[in-house]
Amino acid sequence: MAFSKDSRRRKIRKRIRATISGSAQTPRLAVFRSNKEIYAQVIDDISGKTLAAASSKDVDGTKIDQAIQVGKLISEKSQAAGISNVVFDRGGYLYHGRVKALAEGARESGLKF
Repeated sequence: MAFSKDSRRRKIRKRIRATISGSAQTPRLAVFRSNKEIYAQVIDDISGKTLAAASSKDVDGTKIDQAIQVGKLISEKSQAAGISNVVFDRGGYLYHGRVKALAEGARESGLKF
């Protein structure tokens, strides 16, 4: 039986979340990608709180440019909150295209993962 795209992504996401967890010292940088937008959150899984968030609704350009800008924006917001190291959670998506662009944008702005 073949998986649909969504059920395949959920299975991969579950496997990733089994090994990745964010703490107060190194929170989790979670990425969600829809057809139109891309979202990023810095999450402390132990307390269950979102420490910083950014989305492509705040920026303009092509989808790749938006992802790079969201990466830079989430990096700036997390550094303002005193966070410099994170664990990257690609959310079951391939590390390619917009997800990779977001990660590279965050790294350019000084976020370490």
